[in-house]
Amino acid sequence: MKALRITALSLLLLSARAGLAADESAAAAQAPASQAAPAAASRSIEDMVRERVTKKIPGKVNSVRKMPFGMFEVVIDAEIVYVDETADYLITGHLYDTRTQEDLTSKRSEEVLRVDFSSLPLQLAFKIVRGDGSRPVAIFEDPNCPYCKRLEREIRSLNNTTIYVFLYPILSDDSVTKSTQVWCSKDPVAAWSKLMIDGQPLDKAPEGCKTPIDDVLALGHRLSVTGTPTLVFADGRRAPGVIPLERVEQMMNSPAARPQAQRN
Repeated sequence: MKALRITALSLLLLSARAGLAADESAAAAQAPASQAAPAAASRSIEDMVRERVTKKIPGKVNSVRKMPFGMFEVVIDAEIVYVDETADYLITGHLYDTRTQEDLTSKRSEEVLRVDFSSLPLQLAFKIVRGDGSRPVAIFEDPNCPYCKRLEREIRSLNNTTIYVFLYPILSDDSVTKSTQVWCSKDPVAAWSKLMIDGQPLDKAPEGCKTPIDDVLALGHRLSVTGTPTLVFADGRRAPGVIPLERVEQMMNSPAARPQAQRN
């Protein structure tokens, strides 16, 4: 949730608070006590918080759970926020356990954003196979993204891997043009290397050439891919941005990733 959105949410919370309170008071006054008690008892506090958040905050509420310190963790789209029981107050940022120094928000975000690698529509990507290809990784990239170019140079020495490149042109119309040129070339892998590593322009795409770009954009939206590059490893973990080659190797070689890697 971007800063601008959070500002809008704060204003929305303030304006909605009075209206919701009035609605709840009116409903309580109209309902007989004998009817109100069973209705309240049949609903969990998490359900009530979900309803209040849904009324006040834009976005899809995916989950609500009570935290040990009394507030509630709410996952809206792919964003984690914390609210009080009335959803009158909202906190964004990282939550730490001071006893263990653990970043609880980051840990939870990893769970929320985890992807079922086996469900990825790999036909929407072109693949780069190196060595025996036994360690798969998927990468969402924009051809005009400088960090993607840096990552491409960083992972050139990766061996025994299959890299699935999802062209995800979100930066500009020119990104769509270049992605189309890559897809419509005779050899997309060679064209991608020419563009991203060598910095050379590509030939104009032929008229009527069809690409999976729109499907990839829809996929990225469903997975809440908000920037490039974004790496998705075989065990479902993702890493946004440029990460060192040593970290890529570590995540690809994790015990959790290896069995699934061998199945793909």
